[in-house]
Amino acid sequence: MLESGEFVTIAELAEREGIAPSYMTRVLRLTLLAPNIVEAILDGKQGQEVTLARVLEPFPVEWVRQRSRFNGKSQP
Repeated sequence: MLESGEFVTIAELAEREGIAPSYMTRVLRLTLLAPNIVEAILDGKQGQEVTLARVLEPFPVEWVRQRSRFNGKSQP
């Protein structure tokens, strides 16, 4: 909805969805997760260290560093 221009700001989108803008920002950051981490989560194969609370905390944008943080691996 942001990409299409339906909403110009995160605050507008958050209001439409009925959530706080700060929470919306944390959720939108999940789009920066490495594809293999997202796939593992969707398949239910993520490690025990990958929790909602943990992925909502600040994490590195570099995929190699994400893999190291969330599953101890640096392979793609």
